Amino acid sequence: MAKSFIHYDTKNGIEYASIYTPGWSNGKKDNDIVYLGKVIDKKRGIFKNRSRGEFQYSLENGFSYSTVNNTAILNEERLILDFGDAYCLYEYLKSTPYLVLFENILPCEKGTVMSMLGYKVLSNGANCYAEDWWEGSYTSVLYPDAALKSQRISEFLKRLGDEGVQREFFRKYLSTAFDGEKEHGILIDSTGMPNAIDLPLTAVNTHGGKTTNEARLIFVVDKLTHMPLFFRYNAGNIVDVSTLVATISELKAMGVRINNAILDAGYYSEINMKALHKANIAYLTRVGPNRKLYKELANEHMNGIFQMKYTVIYNERVLYIKRVEKNIFGYNVFCYIIVDHARRSEETARHLRDALDDRHKTPEDVDNELKTKGMFVLLSSSQIETADILPLYYTRQMIEQIFDITKNDVDLLPLRVHSEITFRGHLMLTFLSTIICLLFQKALKLSEFSASGAFTVLRNQKCKVFADRIIIKEATKKMCNILKMLGLTSPTTIPPVD
Repeated sequence: MAKSFIHYDTKNGIEYASIYTPGWSNGKKDNDIVYLGKVIDKKRGIFKNRSRGEFQYSLENGFSYSTVNNTAILNEERLILDFGDAYCLYEYLKSTPYLVLFENILPCEKGTVMSMLGYKVLSNGANCYAEDWWEGSYTSVLYPDAALKSQRISEFLKRLGDEGVQREFFRKYLSTAFDGEKEHGILIDSTGMPNAIDLPLTAVNTHGGKTTNEARLIFVVDKLTHMPLFFRYNAGNIVDVSTLVATISELKAMGVRINNAILDAGYYSEINMKALHKANIAYLTRVGPNRKLYKELANEHMNGIFQMKYTVIYNERVLYIKRVEKNIFGYNVFCYIIVDHARRSEETARHLRDALDDRHKTPEDVDNELKTKGMFVLLSSSQIETADILPLYYTRQMIEQIFDITKNDVDLLPLRVHSEITFRGHLMLTFLSTIICLLFQKALKLSEFSASGAFTVLRNQKCKVFADRIIIKEATKKMCNILKMLGLTSPTTIPPVD
């Protein structure tokens, strides 16, 4: 591997310097260049630029502020940076296994990895603005060697999207973040990533009655911790029902042992249910109204379900839940016919109003359609108390909240990549950023703050960077409360001054 060197250049009588690291890309010379700025003292390696102010640099020791000992500049103010949000983010990660884990994904580029994660979590936006954010953030002091120009970020995403890099990360992540767990209960679901990019993964998909050009992102979430375990992606025209066996196979290949799964209706099929039984994976899934099983259960049980013995209260709503055992695909399973009383009333009234305007339907057709209003069906391989079935099934809402984070908080969409390997890197960065957001949501769950709200408050705490120290603006009461929830306190100077 080529060694880095400092290149000096003189323009208009002023000497400037940059760090050059020779390299090649696609058979062409492609040097990695980090601008140092104006040369102040060449012998002692002192430089000055707009983002860092005056600092010292050497190939052996890297960047330093504290070793610059020019008395004339000791007390000169260098920078005013956003401090509180970045300090909180990285200091809290130090108390978890995740900081070391993330920094070692690409060890030679840990500054870029952590700066991009900071940008996604704390700011969000197009990658072309990442360097502008970094220059105004305390992150630039913590990770001064980050390479955040647009072209460098694109190359970084390609390296992050490498299959070997991702496999090694998941091997460490699954053993570190879920240490001591022998088996997992999992939640699986997918979401669309609409885009107009000419990728092989972009295809027409019809989901929930809406047709889009998209790719599909699959997340697997641990049922106990509510943390994401793994992600996969597919072309937009591959339906959910076709992806379950492959997803479970990949998890098993990485050493994840699964003992139960909660699935949405899109995963219900004969192939999938048989595969789960053969793998001894207990499951709970919804059965869609277009399925033969749903119609059979409606005809057999809806007439007698409206009885007190089937009544259950869930979230202050009155429901009727009837459990029946049935042989399906050669296995005995438990079917839960559920009717939401209020929803049935609303849907019945709407249906009758529409039926009066539709002269083509007979009264018999209308009566048959009324039978299933407010009804849905859950299917379980294990017998579960009727009062417990809905709280268990609705734990899958956690995965919907995670998709909401990926799309609204860490910039999953819109996609701005033009190759599959860059796309993989983008998804990996999104996955890592989502983990961070969930960590902070858990830590702040007893407070009035969301993770994004807390970071917004903390961003208002600034710091002033001098040649030998960083002076921190006093934290407000609200800032102190947030930090306390995270087990942190606000420093007054960095490094400490006696």
